[in-house]
Amino acid sequence: MSDTPSPHGYETGRLNLPFVGISTFGKRPYVADWSRIEADVAVLGAPFDFGTQFRAGARFGPRAVREASTLFSFGHAGAYDHEDDCTYLGGDVRIVDIGDADIVHTDTAKSHANIRTGVQAILDAGAFPVVIGGDHSVNIPCIEAFEGRGDIHILQIDAHLDFVDERHGVRTGHGSPLRRAAEKPYVTGLTQVGIRNVSSTAKDGYDAARAMGSDILSVRQMRALGPQGVIERIPEGARVYVTLDIDGFCPSIAPGTGTPSHGGFLYYEVLEMLQALARRHEVVGIDLVEVAPDYDQTGSTAILAAQVLLNFLGFVFEARGKTKAG
Repeated sequence: MSDTPSPHGYETGRLNLPFVGISTFGKRPYVADWSRIEADVAVLGAPFDFGTQFRAGARFGPRAVREASTLFSFGHAGAYDHEDDCTYLGGDVRIVDIGDADIVHTDTAKSHANIRTGVQAILDAGAFPVVIGGDHSVNIPCIEAFEGRGDIHILQIDAHLDFVDERHGVRTGHGSPLRRAAEKPYVTGLTQVGIRNVSSTAKDGYDAARAMGSDILSVRQMRALGPQGVIERIPEGARVYVTLDIDGFCPSIAPGTGTPSHGGFLYYEVLEMLQALARRHEVVGIDLVEVAPDYDQTGSTAILAAQVLLNFLGFVFEARGKTKAG
């Protein structure tokens, strides 16, 4: 065996294989004290699914995505991509996991408030927030946390428009987050991509969305434009927040969700949109929602979610200059 130390550090410390230890996101350090987040990226779980109108189970999404993310924890010196000829997420990108927001059963207001507090703590620390849901209603407190922090544009990748105003007095279910976002004065516009087939939103919701500044694209329209063409529709100079519903993907590759909708995106279609976004715009955060692992015994939906998040973080920090070429 060579006495020359490996540049990857495999000969020092623990090997720390994916199935060993505690499943934080990417096996990154856990930070319990939200007043002491010293990182470039902070991951928050939002295991809330009381806003679900059909199949529950997304409360287990954060746990499943964290466990799946251990598959990608080999990157002692970052992750080299031969297509892009660069190493993503090297040691200069500090990622921490701050655990889950506390969820109070049947109490949406308190649970959402706790999620908002977590995102605010991440933003106060100057870190990039990654929120793992939970149903799509967790996007509501995520967007609320950006109040007073400048204008943002929202890129939504989803099968459903999620623009319901109110149903039987309910205004904060998983069919309403983008409507609540559009009402915020600091949300300057929405780009809603992947919307297809029979939607959860009636025609009046679509009319309201367009009137409130939304650009709505189906999967087929996205494919006609191409990933770059979609991102070029977002106003130049916009600061962009991403909300990614796993049902935006085709259920042939992401069956583990409560409201699957056939005809969705494949992996590289979403990845290429996210890469184009990171290269063209300042990205300020992301939530990934609606992973319900019990509907996918293979675990592939959670692996897909973890892989998308880690790749996207690589693109964001490449754009910020924290990537090594070659």
